[in-house]
Amino acid sequence: MPDPAPYQRIKDTLLERVHSGLWQPGDSIPGEQQLAVDFNCARSTVHRALRELAEEGVLERKRKTGTRVAYPTGRSLALDISLVEDEIKATGASYQYQLLERKLAPLPPTVAAHLNRAPGEEALHLLCLHYADRHPYQLEDRWIDPQTVPEALEEGFGQIGPNPWLLRNVPWTEAEHVISADLATGTVASALGLKEGEPVLIVERRTWNAKGPVTTVRFHHPGRTHRLRSAFAPR
Repeated sequence: MPDPAPYQRIKDTLLERVHSGLWQPGDSIPGEQQLAVDFNCARSTVHRALRELAEEGVLERKRKTGTRVAYPTGRSLALDISLVEDEIKATGASYQYQLLERKLAPLPPTVAAHLNRAPGEEALHLLCLHYADRHPYQLEDRWIDPQTVPEALEEGFGQIGPNPWLLRNVPWTEAEHVISADLATGTVASALGLKEGEPVLIVERRTWNAKGPVTTVRFHHPGRTHRLRSAFAPR
């Protein structure tokens, strides 16, 4: 796969600074001239990266005040891609992580459609359990596309979960969340310590970057204890 164009590398780096929280909504960012120095490139290269990020709603550019990270709008209301460790610790509970399964496996038809791949193609499958005070809090069932993220094949994920690893190493440009409820069965019931038929809250997420689909994941939570919260601000 050819290396991305210089402006795309700059764009991906700036996106990572926004999505990691290094740059918050409303923050001013360095000007074109400073970024050109930082990235050792022409100012026109930086200009293209900033222009595309502004067109995508990530940045807001004004002649007199410079460039700022845009606030989310009502039209693009979305859940943050947050870390479950932070979520658990915010409640005062201790956090523990367990990798249950890591393997290259053929894509089931539904997952293949989510990743825009053919059924039977191989992808990295991860099954992880997150605990709050040693009680099951979230079961993470994730597939990572090795064509977009080949470096994931080198990571064991025994010490770090796939979500923080991806946020740290793979900038994303687009995400989709779907929230649903279901009844616990099989692996989900067993992992979360639920009885068959107890309610579970499911958050499905897909992310993409300029190279293609990054990951698709289903987060399962015990329905009787879990609440979903999203914060947003008017533009």
